[in-house]
Amino acid sequence: APDMKGYLWERYREAKRSTDELVPSIMSNLLNPDAIFSNNEMSLSDIEIYGFDYDYTLVFYSKHLHTLIFNAARDLLINEHRYPAEIRKYEYDPNFAIRGLHYDVQRAVLMKIDAFHYIQLGTVYRGLSVVPDEEVIEMYEGSHVPLEQMSDFYGKDSIRDVHIKGIMYRAIEADIEKYICYAEQTRAVLAKLADHGKKMFLITNSPSSFVDKGMRYIVGKDWRDLFDVVIVQAEKPNFFNDKRRPFRKMNEKGVLLWDKIHKLQKGQIYKQGNLYEFLKLTGWRGSRVLYFGDHIYSDLADLTLKHGWRTGAIIPELRSELRIMNTEQYIQTVAWLQTLTGLLEQMQVHRDAESQLVLQEWKKERKEMREMTKSFFNAQFGSLFRTDQNPTYFLRRLSRFADIYMASLSCLLNYDVSHTFYPRRTPLQHELPAWSERPPTFRAPLLQEAQAK
Repeated sequence: APDMKGYLWERYREAKRSTDELVPSIMSNLLNPDAIFSNNEMSLSDIEIYGFDYDYTLVFYSKHLHTLIFNAARDLLINEHRYPAEIRKYEYDPNFAIRGLHYDVQRAVLMKIDAFHYIQLGTVYRGLSVVPDEEVIEMYEGSHVPLEQMSDFYGKDSIRDVHIKGIMYRAIEADIEKYICYAEQTRAVLAKLADHGKKMFLITNSPSSFVDKGMRYIVGKDWRDLFDVVIVQAEKPNFFNDKRRPFRKMNEKGVLLWDKIHKLQKGQIYKQGNLYEFLKLTGWRGSRVLYFGDHIYSDLADLTLKHGWRTGAIIPELRSELRIMNTEQYIQTVAWLQTLTGLLEQMQVHRDAESQLVLQEWKKERKEMREMTKSFFNAQFGSLFRTDQNPTYFLRRLSRFADIYMASLSCLLNYDVSHTFYPRRTPLQHELPAWSERPPTFRAPLLQEAQAK
């Protein structure tokens, strides 16, 4: 009888050597954290009009903002919703959660869900305590969450009231240097587009005085001269769907005027309105418009699905994740994880008891490496973009609703206004592995190329 144990471990060692030899070549092709990435082919030469959200698109906030929102929401729970005063002892932990999670209000659990609506076991938390996998499977009768059940996850919570009641806006305006990260590159981006004759507009849910003070701080007192149209308190996503709400003009003192709007004028500020009236008054339709926002659903979904605008997503977490992905430890771990997975798939045909014991050891190692890969990004929830081998629910929506995505608007400064973004051809499951080989001319923007420039 053949020595299957010896045969399998020899294959394991060969695979390990091959992976170790591959790592240096991967390290020579690191991705540039300041690059723009494309889901859909798009040429900036076709874009005549640029639109922007305000918060986390034109302006970024310091770490103090999340603490402010947490504390204000906690106080609202106590003062207005009769939560016990003892919860005031809890402080905001900036390293606990990530964006793109789902919160089941009925069961009071926070979790990470993949593109196929499966819960990533080990990422379900009640408060700050992880929920055991067995309990999760019992709660949901498995680990799959149907779409209609996900729609019941969200309730009316105090985070929303922090915005609606103006608590956050007043605090930021009172200490703007504490909360707003000054970035002269925002003005540089807007100036570059203006110099090339591009029209620009701003549509934000934030109030007029708040936006004006922030833009004066990061761009200058003449910021309105850069925009052809400015719309505040738009109430997105309703702005994109509700045809009934008219535009109202605001005077210099912030007083709302009730004259019927026949034209959206440069230098003026308008409140509410709707996209259908906006299109009628401006004529800015179709794929010559590119709109940037940070919220995949509220900012981008309807524009892509219903109106044919091109869309750009601002994902601040992208820069830090790419820096982690560029480390040798991460590259080595993921390369070996992929190799080991392929080895398991190939060798599972050996069903004898001796072989199965070896395969069980490999599966244990694979599980440990998947946990290690998750912890590179966040100990509780891992990467914003992946749940083990699958894309996250967040990434699925990002891929569907954003033509391009980047860490910040400043990434535009690295590209000519006629640049064409080409998405990489990723292999489908039924395609030959050769499709995954990326010729040098089709690589995403690489770090060493940017440094050379």
